[in-house]
Amino acid sequence: MRIGVLGTGNMADALATHWVRSGHDVAVGGRDMHKAERLATRLGSSAKPASLRAAAEFGEVVLSALPFGTGTSVVRELQAVLDGKVLIDCSNPVGPGFRLLTESGVSAAQQLAAAAPGSHVVKAFNLCHEDVWRMSPPIFDGRRLAVPVCGDDGTALALVHQLVRHVGCEPVAGGSLERAGLLEATAALFIGLWVGEGADAQAIAPPLAFATGPRDEDPQTAEEASR
Repeated sequence: MRIGVLGTGNMADALATHWVRSGHDVAVGGRDMHKAERLATRLGSSAKPASLRAAAEFGEVVLSALPFGTGTSVVRELQAVLDGKVLIDCSNPVGPGFRLLTESGVSAAQQLAAAAPGSHVVKAFNLCHEDVWRMSPPIFDGRRLAVPVCGDDGTALALVHQLVRHVGCEPVAGGSLERAGLLEATAALFIGLWVGEGADAQAIAPPLAFATGPRDEDPQTAEEASR
């Protein structure tokens, strides 16, 4: 698969490293060509440096690894070359005090989709620190990290699910792009718990078997136990 990466920062580095190792061809796009060249060299021979426009033109799938706000501006400039392409948004619109910056109620992913209306935007990879994505693979207590994925196009979702697996994770259907705001709000909550409170965010949810409460004991089993 050809993957265009918009950005040369930590998320671009962490995710593209896995994709290059999985055999994908990657174009690293940046305004600063020196940074793009350094990252492409670090990624390996199947990665090449490019301008932002050239990276968008190159990729069948394009990762927007840019800060909230910046990504929307860049994508708006590139909307013509992004037409028909899968556009992954991994940004988190989280500001001081761990508050959401999407006060209008329109998620960062939806804003990206509005800036490039011909693209198929998919929200993914926004719930963890970049160093978690660098793990090979991210496994905790023997279980692979699950990655919620939100989007509206079935083909785009299938491609992103594949890329999630190539990071060593398990994709989870998160629903339509309209639900991307829930992922972004979850990130704001988790970051506030982890960084602000030093709390274990995993501890706030019960295991799946208890998601609807404890199961009632089977009446026949209970009767047999009482004999």
